[in-house]
Formats: sequence, C-alpha cells, structure tokens
Amino acid sequence: MAKAENKTQITDVDPVDFVKAVESDRRRADAETLLDFFGRVTGMKPQMWGPSLIGYGRYYYKYESGREGEMLLTGFSPRKQNLSLYIMPGYQFGEMDDKLSRLGKHKLGKACLYINKLADVDIDVLEEIVRDGVTYMRENYKTWDA
Repeated sequence: MAKAENKTQITDVDPVDFVKAVESDRRRADAETLLDFFGRVTGMKPQMWGPSLIGYGRYYYKYESGREGEMLLTGFSPRKQNLSLYIMPGYQFGEMDDKLSRLGKHKLGKACLYINKLADVDIDVLEEIVRDGVTYMRENYKTWDA
C-alpha cells in the first residue's frame, strides 16, 4: 500500500506565536510553561503539527492495514476544554499505573493525557511520564528529533 498522506502535517507556524494567541489567560500561561517543559524534558525544539498541536520529535508508524506515516513523538495542545498531552503510548499497558496514581487530576484517552490545568498535577511526576513515553517510543519505533 502506498504511503497515505497524514492529515496532520508539520507547518511553518511558530509554536511561540501560536501559544501567544491562546485566548484563555490560564490556558496560555500553562501552554507557555509546557513549551519550556517539553523542550527541557525532551531536548527537542517544538514544531506545529496542523493548526493546534505542538510536537517534539517525530516517529514513523505502519499499521497492519499497510497505512504508514509520521507523527509527533510527544507534545501537547492547549484546547479550550483541557490541555491534551500526547504521550504515546506507554501508559496504555499498565506500566504507568503507579505514576498516574501519583500525577493528580487527569483523564486518559487512547494516546492522550487530559488535564484541566497544570496546577492539578505534580509536574515532577508528569516529567517521569513524558520521559518514559519518549523512551518507549524510541525503543519501539523509528524516531528522530526534527
């Protein structure tokens, strides 16, 4: 099967400019903190993926169906209803249960961690989770920093 074009592509938008335009003062402040946090934790520079995802690094995937592509390795999006953190997919396998129990108020999606505000979580535990997620992705997928 030919490589299908992923709808979510890297754009030329500056992530700092994107964050500056976030309407909610609290969400914008949290997003500014996360810009620095993910950069420090991953050692990578942020890139915009599509109109609203801030990604760090990339990984290559190929499904059993033959569909393949590239996606952000980790990152976040300051959405109106919550902060969506893309920390794929380490916590899906029960290995993150202890860390998640120590994190604070959150919800899980298939590949996302949702928090209302950074003040609801322990940032040190979040760092452990992000590091573990990046390690998992590097061990199981072809990854690169840009």
